[in-house]
Amino acid sequence: MRTNSMESAIRRRFSAVAPILDERQRRLWTAAEAKAVGYGGVSLVARATGITRPTIHAGLKELATGSVLPAGRVRRPGAGGKSLTATQPGLKAALDALVEPTARGDPESPLRWTCKGVRRLAAQLRNQKFKIGRQKVADLLRELGYSLQANRKTQEGNQHPDRNAQFEYIAGRVRQFQSRGQPVISVDTKKKELVGNFKNGGREWRLRGRPVEVRVHDFLDKKLGKAIPYGVYDLTENAGWVSVGTDHDTAEFAVEAIRRWWRHMGQASYPQAKALLITADGGGSNGARCRLWKMTLQRLADELGLAITVCHFPPGTSKWNKIEHRLFSQITINWRGRPLTSHEVIVEVIANTRTQTGLIVRAELDTNAYPIGVKVTDKQLQTVNVRRAKFHGEWNYTIRPTRKSQTKL
Repeated sequence: MRTNSMESAIRRRFSAVAPILDERQRRLWTAAEAKAVGYGGVSLVARATGITRPTIHAGLKELATGSVLPAGRVRRPGAGGKSLTATQPGLKAALDALVEPTARGDPESPLRWTCKGVRRLAAQLRNQKFKIGRQKVADLLRELGYSLQANRKTQEGNQHPDRNAQFEYIAGRVRQFQSRGQPVISVDTKKKELVGNFKNGGREWRLRGRPVEVRVHDFLDKKLGKAIPYGVYDLTENAGWVSVGTDHDTAEFAVEAIRRWWRHMGQASYPQAKALLITADGGGSNGARCRLWKMTLQRLADELGLAITVCHFPPGTSKWNKIEHRLFSQITINWRGRPLTSHEVIVEVIANTRTQTGLIVRAELDTNAYPIGVKVTDKQLQTVNVRRAKFHGEWNYTIRPTRKSQTKL
C-alpha cells in the first residue's frame, strides 16, 4: 500500500511540473525523485511518470558527476535518435493490421486488446523486414489504443467453433473490396424508439431547476407509433445513412434503406463501382436465413447492376458489427436526454449527428408500408442468382445481376 501511495504522489507531482520542464529537466527531476526514494526508486518513478529506466539512470549519472551541458542544450551533441516509426515508415500501420482482425474487448472503448503476445507480433513484423523488439511492440500497441488485460468471466452462451475464423474472413473481404475501390457497408436495425413526449436516457445542459417534463409512463402512443431506424454505415467514407421507418422492420424495408443510401450517397462516392460488400448480423430483417432478404437483394442487384456480396457475423456477435459503435452509438449520444416527440424530430437529430473523426450522417423518413409474413417459395428462391463462398456459404455469398448485359466480376 505504501508503494502505491508513493507512486500516486510522484505521478501527481510530475503531472504538475511536466508541462514546464524540458527534456533535461524532466530527466534530472525524475532522477532526483528516484534518488530520494532509495532502493527500487528507479522502477517506481518509471511506472509513475512513464519515463524510461535508462533515461532515469542517465539523470542519476548526471547528478552524481555534476556534468553541466552548455546553455540551451538538453542533450550532448549527437545524442538521441529518431524513433522507429520515423526510420521505418509503415511500422505502426503494419502492427495494427496484424492485431485488428482478431481484436477483443468492447469496440466502443478506446482501449482495445489482443490475444497475440508481443514476442509473436515482433517476430511477424521482423518477417516483414521491420527491425523491432518486443518492448517497442508493447509501446506501439499502447499508442494505438490497446492495453494488456486479463480474462473476465462473462456469459455469452455457446460460441460457434468458426466464430473467430469468420471474423478474419470478413476482415479479409473488407480489405479486398477497399483495395479495389469498391464500397463496403455495415447495416443493421437500431432499437425501435417510442415517438412522443417520453423520457429518453442521458442528460443535457439546461437551466438549473428546469428539466424537460415528460410522461410518467411509457405507453405506446397509437397515433404517433414507433420509429424504426435502419442504418447503413460506409466503412471507407465514415458516412452513415438512416431510414426511419414507421411500419415494420422487414427485409424489404432493409433493402429499401440500402437503395436510398446508394441513390443519395453511395453512387456519388463510388461512380465506378461494380460490386458492393455488405456486412450484417446473422438474424433479423437482414438475417442469413431470411429468404425475402435474398430475393429483395436480387432485385437491388438487377436495378443497380452491382454484384452484391454479403458477409454475416456469427450468431451472438452482433455487437462487433461496425455500425453499432461507429454510427448507432453516436446517434444515441446526440439525442441523449431529449424526448423524441415526432418522427421529424428523430430524423433531424439523426441527420445532425457529427463526431470529431469526421462522421457525416444523412437521414430520411420512410412512410412506406412493409407487410409482414411475406412468403418466398422454393421456386422463387431458385431465381436468385446466388453464389455461395467455399467457407461457410450460409454466411458468405454473392448475388449477381441476372441481366445478361450486366458486367460480371
